[in-house]
Amino acid sequence: MSVSRTVRILGVPMDMGQQRRGVDMGPSAVRYAGLQERLQRLGCTVHDCGNLDVPVVEEVTEREQVARSENERARHVETVAEVCNAIYREILACIPEEDFAIILGGDHSISMGSISAMTRRRPTGIVWVDAHGDFNIPETSPSGNVHGMPVAALIGQGAPALVNIGYEGAKVQPSQIVMIGVRDLDAPERARLAQSHISVFTMTDIDEHGIAEVTRRALDRLNFLDALHVSLDMDALDPDDAPGVGTPVRGGISYREVHLLMEILSSSGKVRSMDIVEINPILDERNQTAETAVELAASLLGKRIL
Repeated sequence: MSVSRTVRILGVPMDMGQQRRGVDMGPSAVRYAGLQERLQRLGCTVHDCGNLDVPVVEEVTEREQVARSENERARHVETVAEVCNAIYREILACIPEEDFAIILGGDHSISMGSISAMTRRRPTGIVWVDAHGDFNIPETSPSGNVHGMPVAALIGQGAPALVNIGYEGAKVQPSQIVMIGVRDLDAPERARLAQSHISVFTMTDIDEHGIAEVTRRALDRLNFLDALHVSLDMDALDPDDAPGVGTPVRGGISYREVHLLMEILSSSGKVRSMDIVEINPILDERNQTAETAVELAASLLGKRIL
């Protein structure tokens, strides 16, 4: 199937939202897997905007020894916020509103920058595809890793530096978020999510009802919105299909299920942007995870079997 669409790619090689090194190489791995060429074969006009400049963790750690973080329970929070603000500015300045944006991470904290930009332009629904809830705040996080906090920040909860990325306050309401594939939550995070009014479809829901029904229910929840952003953490997939991630959790979405998920989302005609995050080439097998990510981006942009 051929589609006619302009796509712009922005890389954000940041790994400061977590403690395990390697996801900063994610943008290179996805490009090496042929993202641009694959989308061009699909009929897209593709422009690669390159990578944002991101500090290395050693430089940041040295700086933080002098100036302590505003919240010691969120590691590198100020620097993560600076990078996310740069993402926000870059998207608004360099990616036209009518173009499809693909933001390559990096860890999942980058979504605070990308989603802030998308919601600045128009009300946008968020399809959060992830094994984790990413709904911690500094006070509930057992690790202090910011990549476990972006959803909370996006609805206005947590460290002020994260909440106020791009512009002050919440970027979305809980009714604008749907999570798919969740299967690993911290206990306080589970309690917070249960009270949040965010729609959460766990792996149990997928097992019971099937990915097609779950995806259609997700779209029904977001039906009042005309634009969608898909934030794809590759650890949503089962580790057998996506081994190159920093926080793998057994029992995830299968290869075929995640393709069907992307195909149904694409058929809605509402998806305008996506994140691809948490690919760690150090842990991968022959770039398998990045290659799968390229295939999923193609499915989201209109690739079909017939």
